[in-house]
Amino acid sequence: MMSLQKKYPQNNSKRYGIERRNFLKYMAVVSAIPFAACRSTGPVEEQPQFADYPFKLGVASGDPEPNGVVLWTRLAPQPLTGGGMPPLPIRTRWEVATDEAFKNIVRHGRALALPQLGHSVHVEVDGLKPHHWYYYRFHTGNETSPVGRTRTAPEAEALPERLRFAFTSCQHFESGYFNGYPHMQKEDLDLIVHLGDYIYEYRGANNRPRKHLGGEIETLDEYRTRYAQYRLDPMLADAHRLFPWLVNWDDHEFDNNYADLVSEEEGIAPEKFLARRMNAYQAYYEFMPLRRRSFPQGPHMTLYRGCPYGRLANFHVLDTRQYRTDQPNGDHQKPMVGKALDPQATMLGARQEHWLMQSLAQSTATWNVLAQQVMMAPLNRGEGEDARYSMDQWPGYELSRRRLLKFFHERRVPNPVVLTGDIHVNWVNDLQLDFQAENSPVVGTEFVGTAMSSGGNGGNRITEYERAAAQNDFVRYYNSNRGYVSCELTPETWTTHFRVTPFVDKPGSPVINQASFIVESGRPGAKRA
Repeated sequence: MMSLQKKYPQNNSKRYGIERRNFLKYMAVVSAIPFAACRSTGPVEEQPQFADYPFKLGVASGDPEPNGVVLWTRLAPQPLTGGGMPPLPIRTRWEVATDEAFKNIVRHGRALALPQLGHSVHVEVDGLKPHHWYYYRFHTGNETSPVGRTRTAPEAEALPERLRFAFTSCQHFESGYFNGYPHMQKEDLDLIVHLGDYIYEYRGANNRPRKHLGGEIETLDEYRTRYAQYRLDPMLADAHRLFPWLVNWDDHEFDNNYADLVSEEEGIAPEKFLARRMNAYQAYYEFMPLRRRSFPQGPHMTLYRGCPYGRLANFHVLDTRQYRTDQPNGDHQKPMVGKALDPQATMLGARQEHWLMQSLAQSTATWNVLAQQVMMAPLNRGEGEDARYSMDQWPGYELSRRRLLKFFHERRVPNPVVLTGDIHVNWVNDLQLDFQAENSPVVGTEFVGTAMSSGGNGGNRITEYERAAAQNDFVRYYNSNRGYVSCELTPETWTTHFRVTPFVDKPGSPVINQASFIVESGRPGAKRA
């Protein structure tokens, strides 16, 4: 039995993880589990009968391409008590039409809802026209799903007049209601981007607007129930139904603040850590409109990917959790010294970093969008001479960050814009080539979006952030409200609107456009609109 490796570096930080060689041995055993689960060798229920409506979790679409998109649903008449489905593959049918009444059906087919994958269905539809809206639905037995709406991406060489999308993150169910989504739905969007913390793994707590079912989640069934609880929220469900999504994760989809094979908690057995990670990754796949290329292999899942939108924009979806080295210097807020400057430390891992730089170098898009999780700008949160930075964010991996910004500059990457979640507040940051050098050129722009609900109502004064906004001259904006971020891209400009909801402790919040910023193509850095 492999042993848990505990490391105590000279900086007195603690690491509780798994040696790579032991991880690979364990992977050899568990990586085949999901693939085996996808094989249907027994009988298939062709005409199921349901005691209750099987499409309670709705429908979704995602990862749009010029000729197609992923369609998703999950059969679950009893979504909070195990799903309520028989242990058999269930035949489903799907349709895609150009009209909501389905008078002009352009694609249709059949798919199996497998019990090994929670009776989820992922259909990769192709043969569609680029840059078109479509409607879709599922059937099983005598039941029909809600009608969803989705949109394909433009052709690779097309230059659309505009792209409108919204991004958000951090939707803690217990902290409040997802009041931003009803307003997001009223916008003329092509896409929704989610930057992680889609669920939270914590046990249910009292005296909050809403309560998680059960304790802290670890098993596959527990993760499934937690996702189902979130998906039953009508505001979230409608947002999935009306727009294609581009999804990404952060840490709470698995376990707070994990770093690759390193748990935040002391004394976690390696087999327990990896089993939980495998459960978390499988549940994430089961509930998200993802392509087969993202199918989990045991406790590993390739989530980083590209999503081009013609020659107007190229989305580079990054995973800053699964491949990073451990947070340096014991994590939290620390000076940028010691392990934070370790040349071997990595935020993305070698393979993902190589993929990103190759993708950026080959991109011909006007706007190159990095959809990722943690703040890239080195936000000094200390006082006076006591400079302190978040070791969980890019400043904890300083040489990785410098290498990427240098790549922006030297390879003249067209209009890099970084989208960030995680931190529960809004920021606008100019990304400088060298933040320590006076008059260093600006090489990109970072828009940090607030939480949808995490942290409660927000809008309060956070001393640490107020001070940081004042003393970091690359900061162009700071706000602590909840809400989402709406973006409009044209070949000439990028316009960002910070939409805030004054409260989340009850439904029905209005939305306020708190601030707007413009980035001009060829001129990095944001200006007030």
